[in-house]
Amino acid sequence: MSAVLAPRPEASSGDVAPKALLVASHVSRHFGGLKAVDDVSLTLTRGAVHAVIGTNGAGKSTLINVLSGEIPVTSGRVELMGSDVTRMSQPLRARRGLGRSYQRNTIFPAFSVFENCRLSAQASKPRPWDWWSSAARCEASCEAAFAALDKAGLAALAERTAGALSHGQKRQLEIAMCLATAPEVLLLDEPLAGMGAEETERMLALLAELKPGHAVMLVEHDMDAVFRVADRITVMVNGRVIASDEPAAVRANREVQVAYLGEAA
Repeated sequence: MSAVLAPRPEASSGDVAPKALLVASHVSRHFGGLKAVDDVSLTLTRGAVHAVIGTNGAGKSTLINVLSGEIPVTSGRVELMGSDVTRMSQPLRARRGLGRSYQRNTIFPAFSVFENCRLSAQASKPRPWDWWSSAARCEASCEAAFAALDKAGLAALAERTAGALSHGQKRQLEIAMCLATAPEVLLLDEPLAGMGAEETERMLALLAELKPGHAVMLVEHDMDAVFRVADRITVMVNGRVIASDEPAAVRANREVQVAYLGEAA
C-alpha cells in the first residue's frame, strides 16, 4: 500500500468529544452454524469515516445489513441517535436518519436522475393522507432531491436517464438517493467498486464533503483509498474483529498484516 498518512493533530483539553450517532454492542448474526458476524462492537461518530475492511466472506456486508435493519441480529444491541433500534425495521431506521448504499447499483434505470432522488425523498416522508395531490409536485420532496443532487455533483445531469450514466455516476446517484432522505448516518458498501482513477477521486472528494455532517461507515477493498479517507479502521476476519484503531496503528498491526494484507508471518 502506498498511502501516505498525514500526522493527526493532538486533541486539546477543551475539545468536545464527537457525538456517537450509531453504536453496535456485541452484535452477532449466525446462519445455522455459520457465524457471519461474531460479537462485533463499533461506534460511528459525526465527522468521522469508519472503514471496515476484510477479505471476501469476512462478514462486512452482513454487518451493514444488520446495522441497517435488513436482517435481524442473533444477539447484541444497536443504538441509533441514542435509541435502541435493535428490533426496528429497515424503513423505520431510515426514517430515523440512517441511509445506506449497496454493492450493486439499486437505481431505477428508466427514470431520470432527478426522479430517482425525488422518489427516495418521498419514501422517507410518506404522506398517505394526501392521496389527491400529485406526488411529483411535492415541494419538499423536490427540494430535497435537488439539494441531494447538488451535493453529490449531479445537478447538471438531473434530467438525464439514470441508466445512461457512467458506472461512477451511478454510484454517485446512489449516494444522492441516500442524501435525499436526510440521513445522519451513512453505511456505504463498496462505493468505489469498479471505478477508474478519476471516478475514485470524485467519490473521495464527495466523502470528504459529507464527512463533517455525517457519521460514515465505509466498507471498501481499495486500500489506498481507505488509508486516505478513514479516521478509524476495523478489520474483520471470519466474522470477528481482529483490530480496530487509527489507520497508522492498523497498518502496523502484525495480525492484520498476516491475516489481511497478505504478509508472511
